[in-house]
Amino acid sequence: MKLHITTITIPMQVQDALLHHVFFWLKNPASGDDRQKLVHGLRRLKEAETIKSIHIGMPASTPVREVIDHSYDVSLLLTFKSIEDHNIYQEHPIHQEFIESCAHLWKTVRVYDTQSE
Repeated sequence: MKLHITTITIPMQVQDALLHHVFFWLKNPASGDDRQKLVHGLRRLKEAETIKSIHIGMPASTPVREVIDHSYDVSLLLTFKSIEDHNIYQEHPIHQEFIESCAHLWKTVRVYDTQSE
């Protein structure tokens, strides 16, 4: 089953942004329904005011190489104007509701936050 994911992007200078990249491994990776529920929950996050851009994706069909990890099921990339905006998002009711309603879907989640030097 191939999912169509819509990306919502608000232009900004990436060099000045905080990038928040989240990778999810589902408890039931064969369940298209569980994947769809997670994606639906992730889409709702765009309502948090401090998010500048959002991208929801699946592993790309790039060639297998030792350095590429295709093992995750869904990824989320958010950009924020500042660490302060990121911290506001972490406590935002929409984010908290997402965790509460979707945490049962994943077995592992990993987060990588980066910002320019």
